[in-house]
Parts: sequence; C-alpha cells; structure tokens
Amino acid sequence: MLPVKDAISANSLPCAAGLPPLRGKFTEVVILGSFPSRQSLLYHEYYGNPQNHFWKIIEALFQIDRHLPYNVRISRLTEQRIALWDVVSSCCRQGSADAGIRTPVFNNLHSFFGSCPTLRLIVLNGTSAGRYFKLMKIPVPVPALVLPSTSPANTRYSLDEKIQMWKIIRSL
Repeated sequence: MLPVKDAISANSLPCAAGLPPLRGKFTEVVILGSFPSRQSLLYHEYYGNPQNHFWKIIEALFQIDRHLPYNVRISRLTEQRIALWDVVSSCCRQGSADAGIRTPVFNNLHSFFGSCPTLRLIVLNGTSAGRYFKLMKIPVPVPALVLPSTSPANTRYSLDEKIQMWKIIRSL
C-alpha cells in the first residue's frame, strides 16, 4: 500500500489511501467496492456519500436504519455476516469517479479471503470493482458476483431494481 494520503503524484493528481476492511467474527459475504469516494474518505465511512444507494439497499434488505450512527450500522451489518472492503487500497484520482483512478494499488484480497473460513460469496459493487478484481487474477474459493453499482452515478437501474438484484446477499 502507498503511504500517500493526500499527497501529490508525479502527474499532479491527488493520491490517497483507502479504508481498512470491516468485518465481524464470521464473514459469509464480502462486499468489495472499487475505491472510496472523496466524501467516504473525508468521513472515514464506507459509502459516506448520502446520495449513494448502498445504505438504502441495506436498509431494505436487513432493516438496518440508514440514519443510525455509522458505527451502529457497521455493527449490525457485520452481525449479518457481511464484510466491507475495496479492491483498490490506494490510488491517484481527481474527484470521486472510478474512471479517474490512476496508479491503483490493490489490497491483499487473497490473504483476506483466506482469513474468512466461513466465506460463501464475494460481491463486487459495480463494474469497476469487477474489472479491477479480474485484473488481480487471484483464485477465489467461492462465487464472485458483480452487482450494479450503488453509486449515484449509476442511473442505469432504479433503486428498486438495485434492491431486487442485491437480494442475493440476503438469501445465503
């Protein structure tokens, strides 16, 4: 991982390190994003942009109120045996769009998966996460599924459609 929080790269893009993984004792589902948005990094919260559909989807699927304090939401999510992390550990990027990611450094997902003996499903939050994950070419012991991005930039699907597609994380 690069120690470059808020540094400036040679190509003058702001660089940052991502967030640490969040998980409970028994992880069955790992949800991997690409890299946190600027708001998420600022708040030190996964899916910290209130326009992101992630917490609305989680609320619909698990009745975890999206208005609860972040630490309570995370605690309740990990009680559902769901972990959060990102494929990219650090990168340089202007703004929050995945298309702007430059010089990505990947998290050690192989080791992370190995430390989750109850893992049953890997979910990639959007095509960018899926594309970066595929580039890593790591063997995975369980299915890895790309679901529609919860980003507010993904307008291809309505919130209701996203909820329907994300139901798979609840059906294990």
